[in-house]
Amino acid sequence: MTENEKNEAATLDQRRAARAALKTRHSQCVVRLMDERTDLRGVHALADFVDESVRWTA
Repeated sequence: MTENEKNEAATLDQRRAARAALKTRHSQCVVRLMDERTDLRGVHALADFVDESVRWTA
């Protein structure tokens, strides 16, 4: 493996880690919002899905 390939692999790993962190943070924010604003339930299907998924895994 060349030095350039190693750098690209390291960059890819960093991006994957950042994406995973953002996914977790966004899920937490959606759940917090849905707790604070129960009137939002049923407005957006993806938000409802994330909220329910997190609750089932907790």
